[in-house]
Amino acid sequence: MRSLVIHSAKDLRIEEQTVEDLGPGQVLVRIERGGICGSDLHYFNHGGFGAVRLREPMVLGHEVAGRITKLGEGVENLAIGDLVAVSPSRPCGRCQYCQEGKQNHCLNMRFYGSAMPFPHIQGAFREELVADASQCVVANGLTAGEAAIAEPLAVCLHAVRQAGEVLGKKVLITGSGPIGVLTVQAARRAGAAEIVVTDITDQTLKHAERAGADRTINTGIDRSAMDAFSANKGYFDIHFECSGAPAALASGISALRPKGVVVQLGMGGDMTLPVQAITVKELSLKGSFRFHEEFATAVKLMQGGLIDVKPLITHTMPIEQAQAAFYLASDREHAMKVQIEMA
Repeated sequence: MRSLVIHSAKDLRIEEQTVEDLGPGQVLVRIERGGICGSDLHYFNHGGFGAVRLREPMVLGHEVAGRITKLGEGVENLAIGDLVAVSPSRPCGRCQYCQEGKQNHCLNMRFYGSAMPFPHIQGAFREELVADASQCVVANGLTAGEAAIAEPLAVCLHAVRQAGEVLGKKVLITGSGPIGVLTVQAARRAGAAEIVVTDITDQTLKHAERAGADRTINTGIDRSAMDAFSANKGYFDIHFECSGAPAALASGISALRPKGVVVQLGMGGDMTLPVQAITVKELSLKGSFRFHEEFATAVKLMQGGLIDVKPLITHTMPIEQAQAAFYLASDREHAMKVQIEMA
């Protein structure tokens, strides 16, 4: 089978690999679509992010969906031919955090396409994938492209849970990439009364508008546009920071009302925090990392027509054009979510 393997920055190769043996409780999935994520782009463009660096060749990808072609012994809740969204998250279920219901903090996590541990955890951009049945959520009724969005949507659903009560709140979202746009939909579904989204490109902000944002602001054009929200100690109740940019975090903290909540999703490296503002306004700063049970919820929301991810998929390219797909996905002016047809 063919897989997409990153060797170093800009060195992406299509390689032939053998399919693993199918064990009890596992299924064989013929992968149809794989979405290029921000972390995939960091590996492609820079060979890693922050302290995380590629130290050996690694199959990329963790946003995938496909059809089951073979069932392992003991698998009863899935059927050959089912379209499934495959969760990249494989907690061990035995460590202290798994036992506490904090599976996203598993000490032995195997998350597809991650260079955090060594040896690296190989990813899911491959034509055939052996997966645990527990990773697979039946996504019949969706397209494979939609089903592959379950992973980033789950990230956003987890972030909204981190924020606490959202009903009736005024929400600021900084960063209008796929995570920011999906957070618009997740926050609206949770009852947000007003949503303002900022970014530095008009093209990405158009997607936020279509997703239901009440207002969008291009802070690259008008750097003073956020100033009005800082009056009288702030305007917003919740800030979802999805860009990983220090300036975006600082502007959001300035625009939050006392007792507001910051939820940091963006992975841009360490930041300098305006600690004094956090202190005097008694703000709560929360991180949001991955997901667990939200993955199945993401699929159900899409199946029920409660969240529409189709407009996010701006480009689909065959595996033979994977290199071009990664360059396109790096161009925020022209692409939102680029997916690869794996088969």
